[in-house]
Parts: sequence; C-alpha cells; structure tokens
Amino acid sequence: MSLSKVTFTNTEGQTLSGRLELPVDQHPHNFAVFAHCFTCTKNLAAVRNISRGLTSRGFGVLRFDFTGLGESEGDFADTNFSGNVEDLIAAAAFLTATYKAPSLIIGHSLGGAAAIFAASKIDSIQAVATIGAPSNPKHVAHLLKSGLDEITTTGKATIHLSGRDFTIKKQFLEDLETKSLPDVAKNLNKALLVLHSPQDTTVGIKNAEEIYHAAKHPKSFVTLDDADHLLMKKEDSLYAGHIIAGWSSRYITVPKDPELKSKHQVVASLDTTDGFTTYMKVGSHYMIADEPEKVGGNDFGPSPYELLSAGLSACTAMTIKMYVATKGWDLQHIEVHTDYSKSYRKNPKSDQNPSTRVDTFTRAIKLVGDLDDKQTRRILEIADKCPVHKTLHSETQVITTLIG
Repeated sequence: MSLSKVTFTNTEGQTLSGRLELPVDQHPHNFAVFAHCFTCTKNLAAVRNISRGLTSRGFGVLRFDFTGLGESEGDFADTNFSGNVEDLIAAAAFLTATYKAPSLIIGHSLGGAAAIFAASKIDSIQAVATIGAPSNPKHVAHLLKSGLDEITTTGKATIHLSGRDFTIKKQFLEDLETKSLPDVAKNLNKALLVLHSPQDTTVGIKNAEEIYHAAKHPKSFVTLDDADHLLMKKEDSLYAGHIIAGWSSRYITVPKDPELKSKHQVVASLDTTDGFTTYMKVGSHYMIADEPEKVGGNDFGPSPYELLSAGLSACTAMTIKMYVATKGWDLQHIEVHTDYSKSYRKNPKSDQNPSTRVDTFTRAIKLVGDLDDKQTRRILEIADKCPVHKTLHSETQVITTLIG
C-alpha cells in the first residue's frame, strides 16, 4: 500500500485534507471515494482497514475529512448533510482532474446516506456500497437528543459525541428534514451493496432493509454478523473491504492482464506506456517483473536479476531437500538467501585481473534440524551441485530469432 497526503477545495473554497492509498504492485484499475461516519474522520481504524482491503485488490482509494473535521478547514457547526454530499462531489472532481474519475463510492453510517446522494450526481460512479447506513438522514437526530430542545429553542447546542464536543445548529436538523433517501435510492440506477450488522445498536438493521427495498436491481445485501456499528474489530473492517472489492468487480470495468500465449516456457510482454513493468507468463503461472523506482521503474515486481537470484535460491533449496530425503537425515526447514551484485573476484587466478568486477551471487543457507557437522558440510557441497548453480558456471548460449 502506497499512501500520500492530498488536499483539494470544496465549493466554499475551503481546503479538505485526504489520504490517497494506492496498491503496491500495480497501477490502480479503478478509484474509489470513501465517506466516513458522522463526526468521525478519515483516520478511523475501520476506514483505514476497508481502504486497505480495497487497495489489496487493485483499487486506489481517496479517504478524506469532511468540512470542519479532522485536518480539513471549516467550522463543523456551519456544516450540514448537504455539505457532506457536496464534499464528496468535490472529492470525485479532484480524482477526475488529477488521476482518474472514481467508479466506486463507499459510505459508513451517515456517510453511507451521503454516498447514495452523491452517487446520484456523479456520472462516473457505477457502484455504491453502504456500511451501517441509516435509511433516512434525519435518523442521526436521535444521537442529538440530549440537545434537541436547546437547539429548537436557541438555535444551537453543544453535543458530546465520540468523546468530543460538537456545536450543532438548527440548520443542520432542518437540512436533514429535506432529504428523502428512499426516493434517491429508488432512482439511483447504479449497483448498490448494503452491508449492515444485525447487532448494530446505533443504526438498527431495519434501516438496511428499508434501503434495500427502496433500491432497484442490481442490489445486494451482506450481513456483518457480530460486528458493532463502527466495525472496531479489525477482522470485520478488513472483511468489509474485501467483500466490497469482490462485489464491485461485477459492475465496474477491471482491465484484464495481457493474455500471453507462447510455445516457449517463458514469455515477457512490455508495452511502451508501462515504463519497465513487464507482464510475464512463466510456465503456467503469471507474474510481473519490474525495475526499482530509482531507475525509472514502478517497483511492481522483482527485477530481472532478482528473478535470476530467485531461481538460484529455489533450485538450491529443492536440490538439498531431494538429497537429504535420500539420506533420511533430520532436516526440518531450509532457507536460501541470495543477493546479486558486481564484485571483485574473491580469489583471482594468476592470469586474471584482480581489479575486474564480475557477476557475483552471494548465497547464505539456513538449515533447521538435528544435523551433525559432517552432514552440514555435505549439504553445503550439494548446494553447489544444484542445476541452476551449474548453469551459471557453465558455458551457455542465447539463440535469438525474430517472430514475424
């Protein structure tokens, strides 16, 4: 996971702070926007875990603080639900201008309601996922019950929520009264996933039922059994992230890796737009090779020399295991650590220039088991007899032809 701090402005010109998470082994195939819960921030553990569940499946995820919360500018007391929706639209516009238009939007609790409203106004969104969302935004008013009378009488009140004091103004409640989530869900015409816990005591499971029934197909429901409203257990939030990633892949376009065919054992395919990111078919397996960022690569996969070193390590371990099996020795585990470099000759012969650097593989072997010194010395001798080791020391040839 690659994490960077980003900022963008809302419709009021205020700067909103976000974190953009990208997968470590590929360019994002799609981007998602995350709407956090009421009075929460982008750094809530559940938000981070869900985002990482998505990045592990190739998504780029923008999570940010709504106006007046976390690191974002503005006064929370002057915000409302409509402002949250506008913030989500601004986040989508930022991604569109800077990276790629988002195709997925996710919302937690009241953020789930905001995500549905925002999705109806963002053309690029193809799929919407809500987590513990209320079926009507004004449901949040019950969280403010300790100050409702004061808000009605004086126009505002200080409410203690999630360990912090927040000023809530009358306009916040009045704005909620104007929003009808069922009407928006009914006309959404985008794929919808509703995730909810039957044990949610903050937003009851009945809300999920109402959202689901209001929406048209395609729609899906997943129960987050035994989870709390904030998904404080790490396994619950990671599960939610993986579910959203898998479900949404049916409704958004996920580019397929190049279909590589060859009569040869290995084929490598590199496009001019990919830098050094090379797609490979190795036997019947698919993988990516790359170069480090410092030499112009994306570091999405091992470098060619790392792959060569990997072949030596794997062959060494396999050869040792096969030999020890024939002897019946007690070897429980093998590790072969290999590095490649250009180094000076360790013991140059009399006719060799000692100042010439040569290709060097440094190999360290760890053996776990009940082995005596004689057995260990023999195993190290066998390591030098592995086929790849012999190939590296033998005369080789590369015959190149052109495919017409």
